[in-house]
Amino acid sequence: MTTIDTGERRRGAESRPVITELIDGATIESIAQDAWIALVGEEEVLVPLPGEPVTDPVSSWVDVVGPWTGSVVLTTGRRTAEELTRALLQEHSPEVLEDEDVADAFGEIANVVGGNVKAALPGSSGLSLPDVGEAPAPRNPDDVCRVDLLWRGETVSISVQGALPALPAH
Repeated sequence: MTTIDTGERRRGAESRPVITELIDGATIESIAQDAWIALVGEEEVLVPLPGEPVTDPVSSWVDVVGPWTGSVVLTTGRRTAEELTRALLQEHSPEVLEDEDVADAFGEIANVVGGNVKAALPGSSGLSLPDVGEAPAPRNPDDVCRVDLLWRGETVSISVQGALPALPAH
């Protein structure tokens, strides 16, 4: 007798972890705090309070590929990203910031935060180079862990979000 493989048995065994099964907001906040202190300075802290919605948003992110696949996305207002760039560059900050300066600095923060999120996840994963622009949209609302923080009174959101759509319900 020949059996036709419908894939039903394999699909029933499929399961992908969602990020909230692997990491929580407190861990993401702690990673961000450590990165801020290392990159921006000890007196520059993130306050765990939601702020006003960001106007003129800019995002930087890195992709994580491994047992969990997704993006670590930092979003803030363009003016805040520029202030962050000046804080990172300190006395080396040019009088007039170019878009490339902001992209490099904000991307470096995403790289450090993303690398530490990757290290907190189980298994071996790869990390992409940082990108800056309009944030990638979450593919599965259940596969998102987001923290909203304030830096110098301005909103900084960090979202760890899956890149894959939800598995179909059985």
